[in-house]
Amino acid sequence: MNKYVERLFNGIIKENPTFVLMLGMCPTLAVTTSAENGLGMGLSTTVVLVFANLLISAFRKIIPDGVRMPAYIVIVASLVTMVEFIMKAYTPDLATKLGVYIPLIVVNCIILGRAESYASKNPVLPSIFDGIGMGLGFTVGLTCIGIIREILGAGQIFGAQILSLDWFTPITIFVMAPGAFLVLAFLVAAMNIVRAKMDAKGKPLAKPSGCISGDCANCGQSAMCTGKKAE
Repeated sequence: MNKYVERLFNGIIKENPTFVLMLGMCPTLAVTTSAENGLGMGLSTTVVLVFANLLISAFRKIIPDGVRMPAYIVIVASLVTMVEFIMKAYTPDLATKLGVYIPLIVVNCIILGRAESYASKNPVLPSIFDGIGMGLGFTVGLTCIGIIREILGAGQIFGAQILSLDWFTPITIFVMAPGAFLVLAFLVAAMNIVRAKMDAKGKPLAKPSGCISGDCANCGQSAMCTGKKAE
């Protein structure tokens, strides 16, 4: 498989940040009351992720190891600020719905995790595709959750009424906080079934490793994190 296509496949399927790596759970649970919110949050995160990977990969040999995390945060915060201004200018309603969760993209585990575990160690082009893949995987996850919650909780999809209220009674719990946990649980369970089938075929999906999961044994930066000299 072409290495660029592989990065896209990994992000969307094999290492999906929502259903496999379980990253970015705060916006996943909070903003997915509708498909529009999930799609908007996913795409805005994707834009930040792609450009963050690009810049961090481009400057990976310049940024000193001792200040790499503050440097990453400054880069991501600058990108998030630009995205927030653009959304307020062109999609003010969506920006209002997403609210504080747009600025919180700065500390999203997906962005910082990919910066530390991939972009800081790889060339620019593969890092861009890694960002696209992970961002699309996150977008797919949020949109799927949003679609299910919106249909069950309001009988709508992207704001359009698809289930007649003459016979359908909205299950309002699905547009409330408990509904997010329920839908996420069922989708993760479905992903676990897929994982089991892939394992049986000898093609296991990725398991979390490195900085994004605290697995220091498999992280190339572990010596720096613990203050030990790299061998």
